[in-house]
Amino acid sequence: MLALTSERPLTATLPKMNVDTLGLMFISGFVATIAFDFWGQIVSPGLGFANLSPHGLAQSLLGSLGLPNNAFAGYFVHFYLVGLIGYPIGWMYIFAPIWQKIIGNTHWFLPSAIYGFGLWLFAIGGITFIAGLPFFLNFTGIAWVALVGHVLYGIVMVAVLDVIERKKAQ
Repeated sequence: MLALTSERPLTATLPKMNVDTLGLMFISGFVATIAFDFWGQIVSPGLGFANLSPHGLAQSLLGSLGLPNNAFAGYFVHFYLVGLIGYPIGWMYIFAPIWQKIIGNTHWFLPSAIYGFGLWLFAIGGITFIAGLPFFLNFTGIAWVALVGHVLYGIVMVAVLDVIERKKAQ
């Protein structure tokens, strides 16, 4: 199981890396990344808040590592490597099993929101620093829009996993 619910607890074993698991990662990561980008690039600026540019952060990171850092590379890292693969792996193989072991069976909403907060700490607190950008982007408006976006990502990703698992169980 990949989503935490009191009805369907996580099993003690990690999900097998197979086509089904990859499909779950890609589908949940795709929908969550779309929600993140929709929030950060359409809703937030439409409300007068900052406009997120996560591919720009990826480009900065790549450049700081001496790797090609053109726009394509930034989008590729943000959307494919992070959104479709990295963050779902973090949930399925690291966060959810640790949560299950320490906290036990809970509904998926709280741990998914906490996971999203952790993603924000990682991206805006850690990756920005490694990329040579100001720590937490000096807590400007973009940092707070990114916080909402990362929490939204975590919630949407796990909600999609939950919906898929419920459909498979029927």
